[in-house]
Amino acid sequence: MSSARTRRGSGAAIRPRKGGARVKVPRKIVSKLPVEQDSANRLARLAFGLFALAIAGVAAAAVDLPGRAWSAFGEQMGSAGFRVRSVDVVGVKHMDSKPVFKIALDQQSTAMPLVDVEGIRQRLLRYGWVKDARVSRRLPDTLVIDIVERQPAALWQDDSKLSLIDDDGVVLDKVKVTEMPDLPLLVGPGANARSRELQSLLGEAPNLRPQLESATWVSHRRWDLNFQTGETVALPEGNADARKALAKFARLDKSAGLLGRGIVRFDLRVPGKMIVRLPADAVPQGDKPAQEG
Repeated sequence: MSSARTRRGSGAAIRPRKGGARVKVPRKIVSKLPVEQDSANRLARLAFGLFALAIAGVAAAAVDLPGRAWSAFGEQMGSAGFRVRSVDVVGVKHMDSKPVFKIALDQQSTAMPLVDVEGIRQRLLRYGWVKDARVSRRLPDTLVIDIVERQPAALWQDDSKLSLIDDDGVVLDKVKVTEMPDLPLLVGPGANARSRELQSLLGEAPNLRPQLESATWVSHRRWDLNFQTGETVALPEGNADARKALAKFARLDKSAGLLGRGIVRFDLRVPGKMIVRLPADAVPQGDKPAQEG
């Protein structure tokens, strides 16, 4: 008979399983719980195991074991031939493609599994011309970058800086004065952000749009429209009032030919009136321009 004895009345001691950890809940605590001693001990062992597992996970994360394992796997794939050797860029029509290649190849590792395609996309989206981009891997060794370009809509002049912008006013590129494309010119601080609003406004006067030379955003409040024939049309504040005034001016120009008669400025800021300013040293020939009172 074994010399090991269990003292009577010593309590419900649990013999641990071979190789297992002995976890026992004190009787005083068990007496306050709605469970038996055996159940309490099993729950305690479970909680202890989960705690140990959590500690092990934290320790592994602290030394970045998963990240190191993935990097090692990625480099092995690269050594097997899955490494970026070419970049296929599609969708580029206006922009310079060199920045796209530079961003695509500026990687910590060229192993295909380790290339950060989302990081490449986010960096491309910070480039003015890029409206959207899709970056994908074409195994074994090619990155495919599909660019959706923004479309040039106007020029924006702010002080001495001249920029190409799209409908949303996003600056696409700098432009030299000697290389200006045939696009509407927006002038003044903040005018670029009003590009789409101006296009909608000009929709009320389709016969005037081809004659427009530039539009100046005045004091962050309203537009002055400058025409190729030399006149300026001052519009009132507020989109609704400006649309109404410009539509009325377009009808009068179509019926009476207001533009091209030597008038310097048409001021439409006063509701129901059109105030004209003549050159200081000249009087227009023929009929006087129409005025509204």
